[in-house]
Amino acid sequence: MGKWNWTEWLRAALIRALKTLAQTAAASITVGATMAEVDWLRVLSVSGVAFVLSMLTSLGGLPEVERTEPPDMSAEDPEE
Repeated sequence: MGKWNWTEWLRAALIRALKTLAQTAAASITVGATMAEVDWLRVLSVSGVAFVLSMLTSLGGLPEVERTEPPDMSAEDPEE
């Protein structure tokens, strides 16, 4: 099993989580509601939970981040 490039993983996971946060916030704001009618605390709360869940889901793997495979140590030494 390979290792993650953690810097690349963190960057990709944060981008995904921020997109999820923005999409959730946009979906939480009722269409046709005025700015005064929006429950901003609820929008921030739901969006924050979506952000955390996205980060946790990213722990399962991100297709845009490749794992680096360790060298194959089971092969015989070619110099022998």
